[in-house]
Amino acid sequence: MLRGMRKASSNWLGKTIMAVVMGVLIVSFGIWGIADIFRGFGQSTLATIGHTEISINEFRQLYTDRLQQIGRQIGRPLTPDQARAFGLDRQVLQQTIAEAALDEEARRLGLGQSDAETMRFIFSDPNFKAANGAFDPARFQASIRQFGFTEQRYIADLRKSSLRRQVAGAISAGIEPPKVMIEALSRYQNEQRGIEYVKLDAAQAGTIEPPSPEALAAYFDDHKTQFRAPEYRKIAFVAVTPEQIGKWTEVSDDDARKLFDQRRDKLGTPEKREVSQMVFPNEEEAGAARNRIAAGLSFDDLAKERNLKPSDLELGLIAKSAIIDPAVADAAFSLPTGEVSQPIKGEFGVALVKIGKIEPAVQPSYESLAPGLKREIAAERARKTVADLRDKMEDERGGGASVIEAAKKLGLNPVTIDAVDRSGRLPNGQLAPDIPRGIDVVSQAFNSDIGVDNDPIAFQGGSVWYDVLGITPSRERSLDEVKEQVEARWREDQIASRLRAKATEMVQKLEQGGKLADVAAGDGLKVETAAGFKRDASLPGLPASAIAAAFRTAKDAAGQTAGTGAGEQIVFRVTDVSAPAIDFASDDIKKLKQSLERSLTDEQLAEYVTRLESDIGTSINQAALAQITGANNN
Repeated sequence: MLRGMRKASSNWLGKTIMAVVMGVLIVSFGIWGIADIFRGFGQSTLATIGHTEISINEFRQLYTDRLQQIGRQIGRPLTPDQARAFGLDRQVLQQTIAEAALDEEARRLGLGQSDAETMRFIFSDPNFKAANGAFDPARFQASIRQFGFTEQRYIADLRKSSLRRQVAGAISAGIEPPKVMIEALSRYQNEQRGIEYVKLDAAQAGTIEPPSPEALAAYFDDHKTQFRAPEYRKIAFVAVTPEQIGKWTEVSDDDARKLFDQRRDKLGTPEKREVSQMVFPNEEEAGAARNRIAAGLSFDDLAKERNLKPSDLELGLIAKSAIIDPAVADAAFSLPTGEVSQPIKGEFGVALVKIGKIEPAVQPSYESLAPGLKREIAAERARKTVADLRDKMEDERGGGASVIEAAKKLGLNPVTIDAVDRSGRLPNGQLAPDIPRGIDVVSQAFNSDIGVDNDPIAFQGGSVWYDVLGITPSRERSLDEVKEQVEARWREDQIASRLRAKATEMVQKLEQGGKLADVAAGDGLKVETAAGFKRDASLPGLPASAIAAAFRTAKDAAGQTAGTGAGEQIVFRVTDVSAPAIDFASDDIKKLKQSLERSLTDEQLAEYVTRLESDIGTSINQAALAQITGANNN
């Protein structure tokens, strides 16, 4: 499973999902080791924790919600196979059981929370507040709906979460990282180094004569797997989406211009102004201040007299709609640049407003937006057609028609790709050009077989149907087929080998007391320097491997590392090692301490939850789990 997770998380999709998972799950709930005690279960029970039962429907809802949340994050649905490859099934199960264990403990301790306290949490949540800082019921409803919650379910979950926090808070109270730990981590993070270095490239490898036929054949025999032909599949597919169908829909200029006129105010960029606002408690003080400005006192000097910082005054470069107070907005957008308004009686007091830079509104022409508007109208008109075609395609497929046969019968244009590998490349190494970006048809085809009636793939408001028409197994290529690639790879290896040997020779000279400038001069190499960089630095011209190597090397010692490619080596000498003094009153150290406190808290809570699960007793219905997560479909 670990191998599968590493493989799955090696691409962008995997990295995105793993980032989402680690952001959602508390570290303490990621501990493995649930004791799976097999015994009889009710038909509706997935797991029991002490006297608490997790129903199959409850876990199915939680699991489905999690998959949908991740799907929204990555912009595409997550298949059951992908979810299991990333371990989402076990992670959601572990989180659910850990939460149930804390719920059991909260009940045992007699903890509770009043309705008033629960509502106080909701009203104070910044996610549910409008721009004026007040609780917004509409925003609250929209936010919880986005994550699949009803109001009753959200309140119930919030109350449970609050009680769990009470238990967790009691367990983790008073945890403080030792001073020596803070010092060690600070030194590790803030240590700085300097190096001098040279880069060796193919020019320093000397002349590489072409290999003899015997040498090339021997090299090919030793590296045959690198030149093996991948498995190819012949696939056919047809995409039925509003965008695809809309391509054939004619849209008149009259229709497009109507939409343009309806959206005219939203299509352009509104006028923006730099607005500064100074608020007074009453009209008398505001009027007196305005008179002093008229007499020559600047707006900024008046702010200094009132001990106001720029951040207390400046609203920034904003549009009129972004100003909360209508009276201030009207005044701000009626003044010329540099002008200070008369006192404005607004919602939050009496204000003086000053105008800085003005950016005029920009209104695009119809001609510049017409193509996009027509595509949008065409796609919208095509939505009903897409629904009808989907039903007809399913009927044809149900009747035994292939994708090509069904598509042609319905007047659609299927795409056939004679040979494509798992990466979506043709035998010539180029990406298959006929696959619209975002369709995961290749990986789906490699999980299917010839003659299988595959489920359609959801895509851009429509569907994609596909068939596997042929499979060309992976095979070993002959030397004649890949002679050019083999010779090029042999040459790269020869260059890399010579450069490593030369770099090693240079390091030996440096270790014997030589100077890098003298050693480099013999090969006409330029000595470069990099100073004051940390472990996480990103330096132009230096790969991360060189930075890591520098931090593994002692001061005044030399080392070597691969450069940005096989044809580059870097030889360096560490010229400086320094660790800034630790100031325990600094903001950086305070943040570091807080981070360590969170880590120690997570570890403490993880141990506590694990012990709770063991003491309370945990049982899992593996058959029900497999049914929910799709594991029993394989």
